[in-house]
Amino acid sequence: MTFHSLGLADELLKAIEQTGYTTPTPVQLQAIPAALAGSDLLVSSHTGSGKTAAFTLPALHRIIDRRPAQGSGPRVLVLTPTRELAQQVEKAVQTYGKALRWLNTACLVGGAPMFAQIKQLQRQCDVVVATPGRLLDHLNRRKIKLSDVEVLILDEADRMLDMGFAEDIDAIVAATPAKRQTLLFSATLDGVVGNLASRLTRNPQRIEIEVAQEDRGQIEQRLMFADDLGHKSRLLHALLGEDGMNQAVVFTATKRSADELSLSLQEKGIAAAALHGDMHQTQRNRTLDRLRQGRIGVLVATDVAARGIDVAGISHVINFDPPRQAEDYVHRIGRTGRAGRDGVAITLSGPRETGLIRAIERFTGDRLAVHTIPGMEPSPRKPAGPRPAGSARRPSGGGYGRPGGEARRGGYGRDGQSSGRGYGDRRERAARG
Repeated sequence: MTFHSLGLADELLKAIEQTGYTTPTPVQLQAIPAALAGSDLLVSSHTGSGKTAAFTLPALHRIIDRRPAQGSGPRVLVLTPTRELAQQVEKAVQTYGKALRWLNTACLVGGAPMFAQIKQLQRQCDVVVATPGRLLDHLNRRKIKLSDVEVLILDEADRMLDMGFAEDIDAIVAATPAKRQTLLFSATLDGVVGNLASRLTRNPQRIEIEVAQEDRGQIEQRLMFADDLGHKSRLLHALLGEDGMNQAVVFTATKRSADELSLSLQEKGIAAAALHGDMHQTQRNRTLDRLRQGRIGVLVATDVAARGIDVAGISHVINFDPPRQAEDYVHRIGRTGRAGRDGVAITLSGPRETGLIRAIERFTGDRLAVHTIPGMEPSPRKPAGPRPAGSARRPSGGGYGRPGGEARRGGYGRDGQSSGRGYGDRRERAARG
């Protein structure tokens, strides 16, 4: 089946042909006709499945023949969790809508100058792509009206909820017409995402795309145990010096951790850079450009900043801090092994992070293979001594081997034990937008 059989406008088909795509992906085959029919959609699809085109193409088709009245607001609104993803979506809109010379877009994200975005909004904007926090800022300042929105798209809705955007989304949706079409895309459609979907959609069509085995990236997953923070750092340095390492993304729990670890690697002569939500958008773009150009060998990033990064040269993903949410593990390791390329994902686990490892294994259904580096093995588990009479038994699981009892989460404190923190020593919330 080809894109011509989906019922898209000729202008869009020409743009698709120029991109070199000939065959729709499974999510596009199901979502595009359903969206063209006017249905609300709930779509579960993995990263790299072609979901951006699955919502961009029908949204553009809907507005292609009807020019808006002067002074109208955007007719298509796309909400994304991160700045990088918002920029990618806007670029896709411009690519598929290149034959529509009248088409104007705006990208409203945090970290970019507010004044420049206000100037964008002063012209007739047909499609707005935004992060919830920044869009709400513009809405509260009355710089944008959403009463003309015909299609509302939530991309990676699960991630937006994880980042605490639920109230912002509700406020934004309340400003849109009730008769709009809503397309919600998420890695999962259950739990809090399902609750959100029930509030936003009307008789939605549910589409769930399984990952075909031949489309899976070939990613070798490894687990390495560390005694303390210093041991983790030595393991990381050894891993970055191994043969076969091209470029790596190293994940940390907090923004401060990313800065400190990046600086530590730079002091050892490694071409490293940090990427996190506190950085100005210009700096983030410059860092990503250097990564794509191969000028950066190691990107130290937080979960929020790394969403949507697709760089062919990334051969390794290293979880310096295991993810606090098991779902994030899949997104992290997906930065390597893309489009069928081979990759390696290594998770470093401290003494009290075994609970996180257990959660990852339960979520993925796979046991992580334990690896060691000769001469850098973790200390053997200490046997428990005799218990004084009348004393209560302590829960097991503090040592090594396979993960034992439920562990306390985090990095390390002054005594080398986990303190619930990452490489830095301060808990941080993800920056909005």
